[in-house]
Amino acid sequence: MTDATSVAADQLKSIIERIERLEEDKKAIGDDIKEVYGEAKANGFDTTILRAIVRLRKKPAAERAEEDAILELYLQALGME
Repeated sequence: MTDATSVAADQLKSIIERIERLEEDKKAIGDDIKEVYGEAKANGFDTTILRAIVRLRKKPAAERAEEDAILELYLQALGME
């Protein structure tokens, strides 16, 4: 291989190895999150609601308010209010 090809191959290998390490970290974090939800469930909390709260807390207040308003409108239109 030429030097340029060797350097590119080394960079590619380094990138792939970093991605693999991050994927392992992501799996470990996912397992930790699953464990926390299991603990919450064992303590009587509804994990579906906890997941919804986590999703809501990620959104800005204005976005949540807009979604709530649209949901309310749709529920009224369907006679579910």
